Amino acid sequence: MLLAFWPGFALADPVFYPAKSGNADAPVLTVYSSLDEPLAQPMIRGFQDANPDIAVKYEDMLTGDIYDRIVRETDAGKKTADFAFSSAMDLQVKLSNDGYAQVSNLPMSAAWPKWANWRNTAYALTFEPAVFVYHKPSFAHEPVPSSRAEFVDYLKRKGNEVYGRIGTYDIERSGVGFLFMARDQEQFGDIWSVIGAMGAAGVKLYSTSSAILERVADGRFVLGYNILGSYAADWASRYPEVGIVLPKDYTVVMSRIGLVPQAAAEPELGRRYLTFFMSREGQTIMARELQIPAVSPEVAGENTANTLQELLGAQLRPVPVSPGLMVYLDQVKRARLIAHWNEVLRTQ
Repeated sequence: MLLAFWPGFALADPVFYPAKSGNADAPVLTVYSSLDEPLAQPMIRGFQDANPDIAVKYEDMLTGDIYDRIVRETDAGKKTADFAFSSAMDLQVKLSNDGYAQVSNLPMSAAWPKWANWRNTAYALTFEPAVFVYHKPSFAHEPVPSSRAEFVDYLKRKGNEVYGRIGTYDIERSGVGFLFMARDQEQFGDIWSVIGAMGAAGVKLYSTSSAILERVADGRFVLGYNILGSYAADWASRYPEVGIVLPKDYTVVMSRIGLVPQAAAEPELGRRYLTFFMSREGQTIMARELQIPAVSPEVAGENTANTLQELLGAQLRPVPVSPGLMVYLDQVKRARLIAHWNEVLRTQ
């Protein structure tokens, strides 16, 4: 199953947030999420400020475990989470498509972008580009690659100098890495020249964003390919040596998807949380405090889909929330793509 791509992989114990009203018998909203609990705190606090009568039980889980647990609990006739939030777009859409999520007709449903709303059941709640990251001091006298063709040219010219100093996701272990690679194959006919050039330059593969960004920040790496932009922006805000490029040929954009499971114990609480997530206030908290770009058309300013689309237009290629995502779960196609990936890297 797909791995969560935030730094730690260990499952955490559920974290309980008592109702702010002080009512010990307050209803409890149960959340299964692949977003680390410390990062989710501003959103939970904001929700409880608006809903002081609700307690929250937050379970930080791997993306595959979220899917497995909802299916297992539902099939056993048990109750499951009231809200599920995951970066595994394909698994979230599969839950929706297979009847494990319920329709949530919400105040923002009609205004939500069509690509980000699957039948009012699965909603894309973030807007996160795949970017190139680079070590700024290493490019003091060299233009930074801004397209895949320029990326390949740089590696061919500088291959010996930067050998072993290029990083990207291991698509066998990183769910987002596999998603980005699959989209690359659909968007760019010559993608295997990029993979071949990285192989020839001794590319290093990792399952987490932080492992790559840490090495770019300290100069061990000069370039990172297809790195999730929200995490890259967080590192760049703390480490001035980290630079970011949104590739000008095209920029894939992925999203984290929220839904209310069909067997939710308290589905109305799940819908209240989803409503807050989609509200102007919730999306603003996500953009400003979680540093994850907001998708809501109502939210403007930095770190939002509105601003990115105004600046870059058709360069951005959001991954639509639709059953088409489930092709990435086809084991034969998945195995074929991974085998070809490994063959190209090994040959180089």
